[in-house]
This record gives sequence, C-alpha cells and structure tokens, in this order.
Amino acid sequence: MLTIHRVRAVRPVVDRPGDDRADDAGHAVVVTGDRFAAVGPFDELFAEYGARARVREWDGVLTPGRYEPEGAALLEAAYHPDPREADALGSEPVTGEALAALDMTEARWGASARRGLQRLMAIGTTALTGPFHRPAVRTAVERSGLQELDARIPRALVAGGAAHFAVFAEDGSCLATALHGRLVFRRR
Repeated sequence: MLTIHRVRAVRPVVDRPGDDRADDAGHAVVVTGDRFAAVGPFDELFAEYGARARVREWDGVLTPGRYEPEGAALLEAAYHPDPREADALGSEPVTGEALAALDMTEARWGASARRGLQRLMAIGTTALTGPFHRPAVRTAVERSGLQELDARIPRALVAGGAAHFAVFAEDGSCLATALHGRLVFRRR
C-alpha cells in the first residue's frame, strides 16, 4: 500500500555535523511497503501518487529519527518494570544495586527489553547501538525493527531507502515513529 506522509517540513539527513536544516520545499514522503518511493513537495507527490495512496497528515518535521548511542546500556544494564510492578519498583528503569537484587531470568530480560524498546520508539528512536550480549535482549531488538548501528553514520530519507522515520512536533516531542514503513508509535 502507498502512503503519503504530509508534514510541515522534511529534514532529509541527520547525524551529519552542522546539518540541522529542514527542507521546507519538501513537505512529504511517499512510502510503499518498507521503502521510500519519493521525497518532495506534497502537491507534486499527491499529483503522481494521490489517486492510489492513503494520506497521513502530521503537524511536524519528518526526519530519519533519533539515534540512541547508549542502546546496549539502556537495555542490558537497566530493568524496565512491567506496569503491574509499579507499586514495588516504580515506573522508571531500575539499575545498580536495585537491579542486582532482582531475580533476572532470560524471559524477564526479554520482557524488559521490549518495554525499553517501546519507550525508545515513543521518543522517535529508529536506530541504536549494540552489540547486545544477552540472547533475549538481542532477540527483542532484532524483532523490533530498530536499526542496530555500530557507529554514528549519516542516515537519509531517499527514494529507494528503508522507510525508517519519525515525526517531531514543534516542542520536540514525537508524534509518530515508523520502521520499515510501518507505524510503531503514534501519539494519541
């Protein structure tokens, strides 16, 4: 299915020093499957693809998303409590001595990693750094669709490229995150 994401602006490249400008002439991207079909002005893209595309409108700037260089530490050195554990553990990640006191099985590490990944996607993260040594955490990351990068490299929104992106509101909060062209987070 074709989807046109219409936004206030597109920031086609991130993670390149000094490149923090938005392309105000390109107000849309077209996604087909898990790839970008086109990036450009909404009117032009709608004229070409609109008859067969779903249009999503976001009041924000579309970028390749956040890169999290501390991915391994956030997922393998912290426990993300289940909401049912909030009374005993709170809702923030548990680390240090409090983490050491928990009975951490592989299944519990996997569930924690899935909740941590959901938190990352809710702030627009589309790539993170590993490596991940715990099997359950590695599996959770692989299944999430987040890109695991060994180093910060430029990521761009280009026709034919993987449709990993996030849309950020003017206040910097995340409106939506997509991996492989599929929305994995949408602010309500």
